Amino acid sequence: MAKRAATSHENRLPRQTPEASARDTARLEALLASIGEGIIATNEKGVISRINQTALQLLDLQPSQALDKRIMEVVVPIHDNGMPLDVFERPVAKAFQTGKSVSTRLLYRRPDGSTLPVQVNVAPVISQGKPIGAIEVFRDLTIEIENDKLKSDFISIASHQLRTPLSAINMYTRMMQDGLAGELTAQQKPYIQTILTSVERMNTLINTLLNITRIEAGGIVVKQQLVKVDDMAREILAEFNPAAQAKSISLTADIPPRIKPANIDSLLVREICANLLSNAIKYTTEGGKVVFQLTDTHRELIWSVTDTGYGIPPDDQKNIFLKFFRASNILDKDVSGTGLGLYLIKNIAESLGGDLWFESIENIGTTFYFSLPKEV
Repeated sequence: MAKRAATSHENRLPRQTPEASARDTARLEALLASIGEGIIATNEKGVISRINQTALQLLDLQPSQALDKRIMEVVVPIHDNGMPLDVFERPVAKAFQTGKSVSTRLLYRRPDGSTLPVQVNVAPVISQGKPIGAIEVFRDLTIEIENDKLKSDFISIASHQLRTPLSAINMYTRMMQDGLAGELTAQQKPYIQTILTSVERMNTLINTLLNITRIEAGGIVVKQQLVKVDDMAREILAEFNPAAQAKSISLTADIPPRIKPANIDSLLVREICANLLSNAIKYTTEGGKVVFQLTDTHRELIWSVTDTGYGIPPDDQKNIFLKFFRASNILDKDVSGTGLGLYLIKNIAESLGGDLWFESIENIGTTFYFSLPKEV
């Protein structure tokens, strides 16, 4: 018994003096005040127990308007149309419900009616398996959004301005190729073909940039219609037979003969599949193989493109869908590219409610998968 009492006494924490407690509180307040992001702490009932100066400034609030008030009443997240989010859709509510951290972008409405775009991260405070509070951290996205818009506007304007001279170059070069300005010599013909190839590459780049601008501005409109997806898959494959044959690449398909028609946006799906097939052929050496497969799981359609090409180095795989990124193992090879295609189709896939992912082994090959929920 004596031994047990001693052990209990040894494990007992020393009681903190009021002075020490006040010092700890002061340190915490100083720490919160020094952080450049808004921080709000609540108890298990969603009542705000702490809020730092940055949060007060961003939300245009006084301490008395926030402390000891319910966060649902103080902080009002809204949709783009100005309507408040449902209570159960709000980050703090989701964190309490799931017991997991929540991260999202949304708009906050200030007391004067103005809005603040923010990146919000909410983490529940868990004790004995139950949430006893939450910590919300948010930052102002106003400047970031303005900079993104400026970049998108610049790309859009520059791309449109480039179209006019490129159209003229393309038209007059083709006229020369057809002999309308006199017969070309054997030496001149390959030069003309090089010009036309470069113009085609520039037009492809411009179209990609404009598509990216539209996606980032929320301008991609999904137009669904009932499509025979097996027939469409074969049509897409046929378009790439000449490119595969030019490199002696075996291009084959695994497409079920009778898939039930589905409501999809055929133009956007074609864009994704065409990009994947083009990349597979481009990054596969002569004599390699490319397989185009379509699978129907009844709930979703899954397209896949498998190649025996260069593969993606492990260190590069996490960045493969980033804008302008190109894998390190192809930079020293004679393979043209902008690093925009995968970024573009990843966004298109997500705008369709689907997903895009891959498996790859360097020097062995890569398989890209594109899944799309069916709406029949």
